[in-house]
Amino acid sequence: MKIGIIGPGALGCLFASKLFLSSDTRNEILLIDHNPDRATMLNDQGICYTLDSVQQRIPIPISSNPSETGSLDILFCCVKSHDLAQSLSFAAPLLSPSTLLVFLQNGISHLIYDLQKSISAIPVFATSSEGATLVAPGHINHAGTGTTHFGFLSPQLPPANKRLAELTDTLNRAGINSSVSEDIRTRIWAKLFINVGINALTAIYNRTNGQLLTSCAVRSKIKLLVKEAEQIAIASGISIKEDPVKATFNVCKRTAKNVSSMLQDVRNCRPTEIHAINEAICTLGRKFGIPTPANDDVSSQVRSIEQEYSLQKHNKK
Repeated sequence: MKIGIIGPGALGCLFASKLFLSSDTRNEILLIDHNPDRATMLNDQGICYTLDSVQQRIPIPISSNPSETGSLDILFCCVKSHDLAQSLSFAAPLLSPSTLLVFLQNGISHLIYDLQKSISAIPVFATSSEGATLVAPGHINHAGTGTTHFGFLSPQLPPANKRLAELTDTLNRAGINSSVSEDIRTRIWAKLFINVGINALTAIYNRTNGQLLTSCAVRSKIKLLVKEAEQIAIASGISIKEDPVKATFNVCKRTAKNVSSMLQDVRNCRPTEIHAINEAICTLGRKFGIPTPANDDVSSQVRSIEQEYSLQKHNKK
């Protein structure tokens, strides 16, 4: 299988590294970057993959010109949700009607692509609990292993189902624990509950996941945020298989030292994915007539932080 990964961030570099290190797929992996200067730099230096303090330099090929590559069997889309539309336009030459286009975004705003006929590919949706941190461009720290689930939101023909099964087999052999889920929407919402309860608060308080639990007031905010999201999920017809509040607290404990992606974004003066997480809950709340004051509040605070960092970044130029 020809496998491409667009977006050389933490998760993109992690998947590319693991697949390239596997003898099954070493000659079939390509990283795609819209930034030609960064692509040249990463081609020169390789991807630095760190696991348990052991570093490897991996010569994964990186392209900034999709038109030279041709269509792929699999394309992982590992960009932030706010960059998705632009990335899909850039990646159009890599797609064909039989390409599996794998969405690995946080939140739920990307689910609209299941119904968009303008994309010449078969949409696959995924959640992953692999822990990866981007230390520097092209340098990732694999902080912890997890599980990655893939699935279709719409029924597909047998060839697509077969190819997805082959993909998960390939990933498992590469050391990425993977499986096909018959109800990926439920898994996406289960992860959304956790993101709703953790990400914005880590950005607001500048704390790791575990540090959120040291304050009773913050613990109460986590509960309010997740309970609002749970109400929205029920109104949306989502099946809830595990207590979302308990699951969120458990993730905080299990990933105590983790710096959430949203906190990484604000620390690096980058746009966050607040629109796809807490603001998505607020939008659905308005649709269903369900108040979401806790999510409204943190969404507003994160937007203010974004504006403050943007202004600081502008003033430094």
